[in-house]
Amino acid sequence: MINLENLNVILTGATGGIGGSILDKLDKFNANIIASGTNQQKLEKIKENFKKVKIKKFDISDHASIEKFVDECNEIFNNKIDILINNAGITLDNLAIRMKDEEWNKVINLNLTSTFLLTKFAIKKMLKNKHGKIINISSVVGHTGNIGQANYAASKAGIIGMSKSLALEYGKKNIKVNCISPGFIKSEMTDKIGDNFKQTLEEKIPLARFGEPDDVANAVLFLSSNLSDYITGETIHVNGGMYFC
Repeated sequence: MINLENLNVILTGATGGIGGSILDKLDKFNANIIASGTNQQKLEKIKENFKKVKIKKFDISDHASIEKFVDECNEIFNNKIDILINNAGITLDNLAIRMKDEEWNKVINLNLTSTFLLTKFAIKKMLKNKHGKIINISSVVGHTGNIGQANYAASKAGIIGMSKSLALEYGKKNIKVNCISPGFIKSEMTDKIGDNFKQTLEEKIPLARFGEPDDVANAVLFLSSNLSDYITGETIHVNGGMYFC
């Protein structure tokens, strides 16, 4: 039986659709959670709806402050970070020949570099306790590529390669590093897709529908639990069969 009681979790991107489902799922299984995001109003709503969850406004693109952020979370958790879930991310889509340096750099810096730095400083804390789990949210386009998303696909593919490397480096220290690669999941982002194009996409998915945020949250729950204790360096695909590896 899954029970995350006494496990301390840092969750970035907690105010988004997938982040909200992850938060709700882990809270129901009794995890202690610090929910992070940049929207104070949405964070306050989390605080109102989840009495046990602690909120912390933080912009993960502020690289110079990431170590301090992790230190503060570690202090809140009495020097015991069990799980880091790197869920925050952005898209700035454009065709490659039109893509501005700023669009490339911003996506790479937030999606990939910020994830690396958060993971790096969390692992330093986990080493002292000789255990920990890192769960990185990648994307199906990190495996397949996508038109207009060279920056986003590169950032998500980078997360996968980085996670495999860290799994090799710290497996003997009982620190597991895994990824989840969602496909098309119902969210504010996919709500913007026109009905005709959405139908075209659904026809490419064997299960013939977009996924629910809860589908991703269930995979996060599994990797957070003791049921995944012998899994590291892996990527769980949550895409309705649109991509097989």
